[in-house]
Amino acid sequence: MGQAMTRPATAASGVMPPGPRAAVQWRRLSFFKRLLSPLAALIIWEMVCRLGWVEPQLLPAPTAIVVRMIDLASAAEFWQHFGITLYRLVLGLVIAIVLGVTLGLAAQLSRASAAVLDALVRLLAPIPKIALYPALILILGFENLSKIALIVADALFPILMATWAAARSVDQKLIWSARAAGTSPSACLWKVTLPAIVPTVLAGVRVAGVIACVIVFLAEMIASTDGLGHMLTVAARAYRTLDMFVPLVWICAVGLALNTFIGFVQRKLDHSG
Repeated sequence: MGQAMTRPATAASGVMPPGPRAAVQWRRLSFFKRLLSPLAALIIWEMVCRLGWVEPQLLPAPTAIVVRMIDLASAAEFWQHFGITLYRLVLGLVIAIVLGVTLGLAAQLSRASAAVLDALVRLLAPIPKIALYPALILILGFENLSKIALIVADALFPILMATWAAARSVDQKLIWSARAAGTSPSACLWKVTLPAIVPTVLAGVRVAGVIACVIVFLAEMIASTDGLGHMLTVAARAYRTLDMFVPLVWICAVGLALNTFIGFVQRKLDHSG
């Protein structure tokens, strides 16, 4: 009787049932549920285009975009544009991660650093960094450095604030116990603080990755001779609507892959913890 009453309650509340096989089935079901809304949107988009409700010059069908993506993927020039965008994105994000984690930990370890960084974050975080791009071009040049610097400037703050908040929330009893056992401050940082803040830092990196994808694309649209953003600008000037959607889909795919990878790492760390 108790088991019969427990099962409906578990299903109705949406709580994952116990057991490894049930957990796998639950994850698969959740994955398919997440696919429903994008698939529905794509089907509606395709139907609208096929029925002629929208001119293909204004909004091409998803299948037409996929066919054009396959055509362009056979050209070496496309992969050069894709590679340079990926290079700028990854390098800018990596630099932002290193700087953000370092500054966030420094703010927690030193009151003077915390005071300085708090003032800088309050002052600089609300500024739209894309407005600084013309100045960055004048200082760093037209090529990669200005674009990477813009990515770092925008992606830095989510990582910095996530690291700082996570470091402040670490249980001080763990740190005191480690110090009492003879652990040096640097070893305490590596063995106690860093493992405790990794999940929160990864959440900040996840946000920063989305921002980095947007910024690199905008920077290449504004002033560049290569990259996915440049491809969209060239296609827009020639009124090639279909070619405009190809780089958009690719940068979306890069952002999705990056977000999925970081989420995978987060889940692995949760299970290992």
